[in-house]
Amino acid sequence: MPDRPDTPSPDGQQPADAGLPLLRAAVARLAPVLPMLTELGERFAASGHELALVGGPVRDAFLGRVSPDLDLTSDARPDDILAVVRGWADAHWDIGREFGTIGLRKGEHVIEITTYRADTYDRTSRKPEVMFGDSLDGDLVRRDFTVNAMAIRLPSLEFVDVHGGLPDLVQQRLTTPAAPEESFADDPLRMMRAARFASQLGFDVAPEVRAAMTERAGTLSIISAERVRDEFTKLLLSPRPRLGLALLVDTGLADVFLPELPALRLELDEHHRHKDVYDHSLIVLEQAMDLEGPADGPPESVPGPDLVLRLAALLHDIGKPATRRFEDGGGVSFHHHELVGAKLTSKRMKAMRFDKDTTKQVARLVELHLRFHGYGDGQWTDSAVRRYVNDAGPLLTRLHRLTRSDCTTRNARKAQRLSRAYDDLERRIERLAAEEELASVRPELNGNEIAEALAIRPGPVLGEAYDFLLSVRLDDGPIGKDAAREKLLAWWAGRGPAD
Repeated sequence: MPDRPDTPSPDGQQPADAGLPLLRAAVARLAPVLPMLTELGERFAASGHELALVGGPVRDAFLGRVSPDLDLTSDARPDDILAVVRGWADAHWDIGREFGTIGLRKGEHVIEITTYRADTYDRTSRKPEVMFGDSLDGDLVRRDFTVNAMAIRLPSLEFVDVHGGLPDLVQQRLTTPAAPEESFADDPLRMMRAARFASQLGFDVAPEVRAAMTERAGTLSIISAERVRDEFTKLLLSPRPRLGLALLVDTGLADVFLPELPALRLELDEHHRHKDVYDHSLIVLEQAMDLEGPADGPPESVPGPDLVLRLAALLHDIGKPATRRFEDGGGVSFHHHELVGAKLTSKRMKAMRFDKDTTKQVARLVELHLRFHGYGDGQWTDSAVRRYVNDAGPLLTRLHRLTRSDCTTRNARKAQRLSRAYDDLERRIERLAAEEELASVRPELNGNEIAEALAIRPGPVLGEAYDFLLSVRLDDGPIGKDAAREKLLAWWAGRGPAD
């Protein structure tokens, strides 16, 4: 967050005039869009209606940021909104009309105007009975947090903050306009939003809000998996995901939609022979974020924020609780936790309705995250290096970052040794890639050439022959078509009769 233009008085309250410099600065940041918004406000006023900029754009202006969204609210009903914007907007649409929202485009700006709301909810299904309101104050009280319940009336630019959002913003605090128990009863997803805003803004959650989240955590189960996934994704892609993740775990919300995460809080044995896996996973996530490339960087830099890498970093050890064994002598083992973890990752991400490609990629990274530890002191053969690259495929650059991030030891010498070993592996990969076009390893005979050599037709047997030659290519490197054909024929002769 940028430096605060003003600070509160010692008792936590703002001086009477503290809001004026903040408001002037916020209006200055809105300057590029104010002429357009003022013009629109004048059109609504001429039609006898109110209009106000509300929520995120106002909050972001006070935070020194330009919001990509322009959300407005009005006492006008959808038909009246359409009547006002026709002939002024370059385009408009009414896909959200049922909920009172009309969308429009003016130049390069997309605007949503929503009629004041006074919804009531069926608190067992979270289905709102859409009811339009008649006042801005009534609309603001149904907002999720006070910092999102500030508004600027148009065209007068009057600042409206009936719930103390500006003092909360200055204090970097998340509170609710209504009692948090009531707010979360109306929409349990707001508890996820509290964690997300904590991560995005770096704000603290007020004690009463945290208590209500803990009390009502179980009600999150009535929210669709897709809505929960979307909030979780926004949190994970934020600048400080650890803040929100810790809040989700501490309040019990994670138990509802991602129980594998709190399950990582394995108790330490009396001799502290293994790490706190939960804390380790959060550190790995932060270290992986540090290795992301710039947002506009080339693909091989893994431009951040990268959802696949961050999910893999967070979930890479979720197989440990199921595989933990206490060995003779006080040791602890987690044999094959990467394989168990990959299956758990796939199952959980499917339950959260992540798309197939993302799920497959994250699960594969979890499965491969331990592979490097067989590298030892650099004694892998070129064949093993080729297989490492082949198995990672297009995930190799992410696997590099995940593997490096997985070192959280406090032993500086051990950390340096692991870093040097991975440096060596990357150099070998680069050398082999330069020599052999490693990223596109293929058998030296294509499918048609294999079929011709063996006098067979396309089918499962041809697939087996292809896999055999791919194995030869990975083990031996480029050997030429003639040598590859000889190995293929020898394999075919020793294969025995086809089934």
